[in-house]
Amino acid sequence: MSSISGSSILRSKTLGRLLPLGILLGAVAIAVVMVRLRPEPPLREPASRLPFVSTAAAEAREGAIPVFGAGTVRPRAEIDVAAEISGKVAWVAPAFQGGGRVDANQVLFRIDDADYRNRVQQASANVAAQQVALLQAEEEARIARAEYESFQRRRADGATSGQASPLTLREPQLRAARAALARDSAALADAELALARTEVRAPFSGIVRSESVDPGQFVAPGQSVGRLFADDAVEVVVPLADGDAALIPGLWELAAGDGNRQVTAAVLAEYGDMRYSWTGYVDRAEAALDEQTRTIDVVVRVPGPMNGGVPAGGDGSPADAPDSPAPQAPPLLVGQFVEVRIDGISPERYFAVPRAALRTGNEIWALGGDDRVTIVPVRVLQRADEAVYLTSGLEPGQRVVVSGIQIATEGMAVRTGTDTEVETRP
Repeated sequence: MSSISGSSILRSKTLGRLLPLGILLGAVAIAVVMVRLRPEPPLREPASRLPFVSTAAAEAREGAIPVFGAGTVRPRAEIDVAAEISGKVAWVAPAFQGGGRVDANQVLFRIDDADYRNRVQQASANVAAQQVALLQAEEEARIARAEYESFQRRRADGATSGQASPLTLREPQLRAARAALARDSAALADAELALARTEVRAPFSGIVRSESVDPGQFVAPGQSVGRLFADDAVEVVVPLADGDAALIPGLWELAAGDGNRQVTAAVLAEYGDMRYSWTGYVDRAEAALDEQTRTIDVVVRVPGPMNGGVPAGGDGSPADAPDSPAPQAPPLLVGQFVEVRIDGISPERYFAVPRAALRTGNEIWALGGDDRVTIVPVRVLQRADEAVYLTSGLEPGQRVVVSGIQIATEGMAVRTGTDTEVETRP
């Protein structure tokens, strides 16, 4: 019995040792089978280490280079309205109030003219009296000369006694009568002028900025009762750096107010949710630098500002006809802040590139057909908000680097995608 139980115990111990080993071997076998049966992973190319850049096409252009600026609209001429004589206001024109439009030589208000008409009548009477006095003095002088000549002929010895005294010929009395007539005639002219000035007229066609006069009010000579500005043209003072001013052809040959419209300009203003454009021209440049901004003030004149502007796109070009009726075009308002685009010089060919493409030292990083960088030196003609206008060795449509790298070397290889669309104002 003891031998049988001993063998049983031995078999139990052997099975206890072999069971973990079998489990381990089974797990290893299963792992080997799973490894051999696993699917192959997809093969991927290693990521490129070439930098990725965004590009834009260099746009070749011809014609005038635009010079951009901005300024505030001001009147071509503005005056204080004042009477030249004193008196009580008898009548005020309905148009003579803030915002009213008046024509040239239109009566703005009248002063009571009763006193001035009386002065004209009095001066007329004085002139009439002096005319009679002059006729009398002339007749007396004629008689005196005739009597003197007769006396000389009646002398027995026939000898003459020299020149007669001026008083004998009544010449001083005649000159006094003529002077009195001239004095009273001048007084009559003054009285008539004062009577004419009882009507205060507009010196030019314009718009009333302000008014402070009513019937019954007493006004004194030189007392301002309103302001009037001309509506035939307005001006925009555009401060420009000397580099921008140098692009305006014949700037320093322009004479103020001569109407020379050889340098055209477009004035752009926002009204509501639309943009409008007016056509103007460079009238002159002020021959002094602004001491604070160190800029040159170029004066752009816009004729007919009261005519409605032309709807314009964001770049200032004429806008397409809207689907719905457009609102009535507004006038170019005095005091309005506007953008100005002046037609500058016209080189044979130049390029417009995004402003971000211009690098330090006036360089452009251009790409060849193999996507390798070429460093191109350029001459900058004009800088706008989004674009730079320049001359260089670029080719029309050549890609230039806009962003993606901070440093580039000649021949450096890069990766590119679709060209970046960057808006440039024409």
